[in-house]
Amino acid sequence: MKVFICRTIPQKAIDSLQQAGFDISYRTEPGNILQSDLINACKQVDYLFAAGHNLLDEKFFEQCSHLKGIALMSAGYDSVDLEAATKYGIPVSNTPDVLSNATADIAFLLMLAVSRKAFFMNRKIMNNEWKDFELTEHLGVELDGKTLGIFGLGRIGFELARKAKAAYNMDIIYYNRHPNSNAKRLLDATYVNYDELLTRSDVLSVHANLTAETKGKFNKEAFKRMKNTAIFINTARGGLHQEEDLYTALTSGELWGAGLDVTNPEPMAFDNPLLSLPNLAVLPHIGSATTEARDNMALMAAHNLIAANKHIKMPQILNKEIYENNI
Repeated sequence: MKVFICRTIPQKAIDSLQQAGFDISYRTEPGNILQSDLINACKQVDYLFAAGHNLLDEKFFEQCSHLKGIALMSAGYDSVDLEAATKYGIPVSNTPDVLSNATADIAFLLMLAVSRKAFFMNRKIMNNEWKDFELTEHLGVELDGKTLGIFGLGRIGFELARKAKAAYNMDIIYYNRHPNSNAKRLLDATYVNYDELLTRSDVLSVHANLTAETKGKFNKEAFKRMKNTAIFINTARGGLHQEEDLYTALTSGELWGAGLDVTNPEPMAFDNPLLSLPNLAVLPHIGSATTEARDNMALMAAHNLIAANKHIKMPQILNKEIYENNI
């Protein structure tokens, strides 16, 4: 069976696929592949190993309806039309869990960096602006004992909350569709409604999937409800917040600071006005960028394809209904 890998991936996954008997073709050019090129490549293979941001929409599935399976090397799947995949009988899998610790680390890093204006102060050094200091200028805030609000207490949000509790004894509140059964027992966390999350959080960190329901959820109305001493963190998807509204909140004093590992679009434009703000820290979507996380993500994606090729249910299947009448 033939598989197309649309981006450079860790060698461990390639070795695993080759040992399983796959005939591999892959693209080594940097950056995301054009959808037209992706479609043409997939017409020649049986499986797709999708790394990076690839638009897998109705058009893609219509033209590649012969595919026997798609393995995403990502936890997020907002760029995939799962209904179309199911319509054409194509199982799609992702890679949850294995990047939770690495992504939580980035959320923790941004929370701490914003609280001490670390990115801004480093920029002053790089711009040769390190002069004598004034005792009341560019002061940060301490996190000890503050309230951390989590929007989406899944695996990543839970890991961030655990770290924040251990390091700074932060009080944890969270908003989910449903209460997390382990949150009270392991984190002493309190389930709150969305408005309480906004009004009570000293730091609010977003860890939810991008859906029609959550798109633009953090906008001017939400930021106005938050404390003017609060920090907003997003390491999930850029589409969850409105960047123009965030800029207004940060420049008007409605928010104290913000940290982003995700933007909309990505990459962020070099002249984006957000980048000039002293109370904003931005990273280039590096949540899963550790050797351990990327190796494990690639291997998990490979194992999903190997299972599909054996006519076994993909372990991390997203459209489970695909198997109802087949396995």
